[in-house]
Amino acid sequence: MENFRKVRTSEEDSPLPFPDLPPDVVEMKVKEGSKIRNLMNFAMAQMELKGSRQIVFSGCGRAVTKTITCVEIMKRKLGGLHQVTKVRYKTLLEVWENQDPLPGGPAQNLTVHKNVPSICILLSRDPLDPTQTGYQPPEPRHGLGMQLGEAGEDMSGSTTKGLKRPLPPPPEELLTKKLQVQVQVPDSPRGSGTADHQPDHHH
Repeated sequence: MENFRKVRTSEEDSPLPFPDLPPDVVEMKVKEGSKIRNLMNFAMAQMELKGSRQIVFSGCGRAVTKTITCVEIMKRKLGGLHQVTKVRYKTLLEVWENQDPLPGGPAQNLTVHKNVPSICILLSRDPLDPTQTGYQPPEPRHGLGMQLGEAGEDMSGSTTKGLKRPLPPPPEELLTKKLQVQVQVPDSPRGSGTADHQPDHHH
């Protein structure tokens, strides 16, 4: 393969794995070289300015991680989104061209079929069927607000604040239980000499 150079990569077209999608649903196809900022600007404009109710993020191979990152950012920014995740395999077609063909011979191309993992994530403002596989309900609002507040501040500040917070003192009941357990530990071995002689000391 030293003389071959990859000239083209194409992925097979496959329908989105979600039933009942509106025909004009926005699909964000995340590529390995895509810039997250550009993807998010476009996706947020579709959801906030155009008023889209649903959006699909899809990516395969090395773009899977970037796809998941985009979805997490979207959920943090908008909140209250229902999610369905589908994982499957896609076939990529890679065309390799021979850079050093035989003199007088035709240029040789090689086509390689690759199976790569692919992920499709549907985000929806409207409720989705919670019984389908891969469904995740919206995150609770109060938890989301705290995460957003911390993310907006300097992260180092929020972590040190968390560390300085004093722990509440344990209730007295717990302390007395701990003491009882510690007192009983030496008496637990039955049949030992110390346990037999202890009653004599009380008389």
